[in-house]
Amino acid sequence: MKAIEFICPGYSGTTFKKQLEEMRPRLYKVAYSWCHAADIADDLVQDTVIKAIRNANSLRDMNKMNSWLFTILANCWRDYLRQQKPTEDIDECVFTNDDTPELAQERQNITDIVQQAVATLPQGQRQVLCLVDLEGFSYAEVAEIIGIPTGTVMSRLNRARKALSEQLLELKEQNVLTQGTQIRIVK
Repeated sequence: MKAIEFICPGYSGTTFKKQLEEMRPRLYKVAYSWCHAADIADDLVQDTVIKAIRNANSLRDMNKMNSWLFTILANCWRDYLRQQKPTEDIDECVFTNDDTPELAQERQNITDIVQQAVATLPQGQRQVLCLVDLEGFSYAEVAEIIGIPTGTVMSRLNRARKALSEQLLELKEQNVLTQGTQIRIVK
């Protein structure tokens, strides 16, 4: 445990172990809520503790130990789920595709039209629209990424969606978009 003492000045290996033991019930509770199986939750907590001990020197701030441990637990859970993923023998799979070249071309045309409509938006609106609707970031995350207030993010997004909607409706009225064309609303 000398590595822990060196990396985290003022904390002994005993302090690290004590905090780790105090966290075990909370780790177990969360692990159990994810998997609903006591034996799997035990295994996840054990893996978390082992990885925490092995990587104790990567913990730079003992005040962040809780989030550090829960990050390790989340990674152990992801690893477990990857191992449990069902596999199929590819020789027994039937591959069919209902797509025709015409449908693929129509989809590509719609994509091009929407991309062109998005390109006409002002930079700030386009940036917010892409981060929220295409990349799935929250308003707070977008505000942090771009460095603007959350209210500004919401305002720009509202204006961008409204302008994009008006442009696409106008194109539909001009018969640029065919009658059977369906544009899916992202959010």
